Amino acid sequence: MTVSPPPHDHSPPYELLRAHLQVRVPLTDADFTTFWGYLRPLALRKRQHLFQSGEVCNYYAFVTQGCLRSYSLTAEGHEHTLQFAPEDWWISDLYSLLTQQPSTMSIDALEDSQLLLLDQADLETIYAQCPVFERYFRLLMQSRYVVLQERVNAALSQTAAEKYQHFLRKYPTIVQRVPQHVIASYLGLTPESLSRVRRQL
Repeated sequence: MTVSPPPHDHSPPYELLRAHLQVRVPLTDADFTTFWGYLRPLALRKRQHLFQSGEVCNYYAFVTQGCLRSYSLTAEGHEHTLQFAPEDWWISDLYSLLTQQPSTMSIDALEDSQLLLLDQADLETIYAQCPVFERYFRLLMQSRYVVLQERVNAALSQTAAEKYQHFLRKYPTIVQRVPQHVIASYLGLTPESLSRVRRQL
């Protein structure tokens, strides 16, 4: 199912996504109208999953309201948060999306959230109709790679305080919206260690 905007749609999701795209790539009205027509709205309640480990991920999700996170579970049931996605962020499992293998992670909503879903199967059609989106998604993938390398470097070399300070720069709105134990799981710290870091800072 696809949804197309009315000719003068100025809804918050429409405006947020358009502004997001326009600061990254040159965009015409026709480009955006075509792209919007492939998106599907979805509402998630707090703690509801977008998908779970073992399922194949087939779409990108753009967050227009709320906050999502991706996470994995150890054999003992401990959570490791991999990414946060507040408003104006995309979230997905790129490995599962590109290989069509079952995901090893899950994505759930930390707050009541509103999303726009883009099916991977529609991307080649979008690229053919509007080549600017091929550039946009190349830039998006490059950004994701840089973020991944930063996380690896941080895990290997940064102190707990440095990890937390980097987190605050990257996700400045998250700290007041997300439980402390979830932030600790993202940083690779125990909740007690994170509490000590926050007191020291």
